[in-house]
Amino acid sequence: MELRPLITKFVKFGLVGASGMVVHFAVLYFFREIAGLNDFVANTIGFITAATTNYFLNRWWTFRSQEKQVAVEYLKFILVSVIGLGINNGTLWLGGKLLPEWNDDWRFYVLWVFAVGVTTLWNFFGNMLFTFKQK
Repeated sequence: MELRPLITKFVKFGLVGASGMVVHFAVLYFFREIAGLNDFVANTIGFITAATTNYFLNRWWTFRSQEKQVAVEYLKFILVSVIGLGINNGTLWLGGKLLPEWNDDWRFYVLWVFAVGVTTLWNFFGNMLFTFKQK
């Protein structure tokens, strides 16, 4: 693949991801701060909600998928996202262990932003090479 189309796809993926980040954060905040759920449960609910909205936006705009088996493609996307969720939660857990002296709320949200960055790279390449792979 040429570099320019790859960069264009990555930028589009990033914009979709930014919208997903807003969805993720809003759902995470609601379930963590208002509903009082565990950090990792709230993060998981936010992540899956954002992954679902991101699938449809990436299918339509970023990768312009014409796949007729939408359910299969969606499941592939969710598989990549669930692995990404493991990377995301693993980054949060590791960061929490390495930085225990930080204020709990700030540490969690700063680490969350870092975890999103790490997960974005995985999700982009996983989806480009597996979910939306051109035949």
